[in-house]
Amino acid sequence: MDHRPRLLIPAISGLLLLAAVIFAILAGSSGNSSGGSRSPGTAAGSGFDGAALPGGVAAPPFTLTDPSGHRVSLRSLRGRPVLIAFPYTHCRNSCILIAQQIRGALDELSSPPAVLLVSADPAGDTPARIRSFLGRVSLAGRASYLTGTASQLERVWRAYRVTPSSAGSAAYGKYATVLLIDSAGQERVLYGPEQLTPEALSHDIRKLQSG
Repeated sequence: MDHRPRLLIPAISGLLLLAAVIFAILAGSSGNSSGGSRSPGTAAGSGFDGAALPGGVAAPPFTLTDPSGHRVSLRSLRGRPVLIAFPYTHCRNSCILIAQQIRGALDELSSPPAVLLVSADPAGDTPARIRSFLGRVSLAGRASYLTGTASQLERVWRAYRVTPSSAGSAAYGKYATVLLIDSAGQERVLYGPEQLTPEALSHDIRKLQSG
């Protein structure tokens, strides 16, 4: 009697089992790809126009100084949404565009958020230059431009994954973002250059304020 068909059955079953194991490993690795706490998700389904961030991530705390010497802490702004951007005063295109989009959003809001502009160039951002920049982009009295020592700001840049001005204008412009924090101090929405519009900002701020 020929026993070859019976011998093939275990071999085929083994191959099927091996294929299933390989598929499961590949599926698991693709679903668990590494990413930082600020890796954005898709806006679809979140209700936000910007890139929604994973929930439950507290914005890293910091305390810096405005041009008048007043110390401003992120924690002191709990209870209202906060917009954070990282400009520098001698930046030409990217920083002006970011500031204009923020100003446009503020113009649309009856209850504006706190706006923190954290220096990406502490050596160049003198009090006089900061005041001139805020006046040029119509954010004087509407945003706090914060600076500090190089070591203080480097810690903030690392915490928020900021590309500083020292990387060059091209790199800075490519990676410049604006972050929206909710009233509980949680990171909620990230805006890259393609998502940053007054309409998107004002929509998402209203959503946080109503939620």
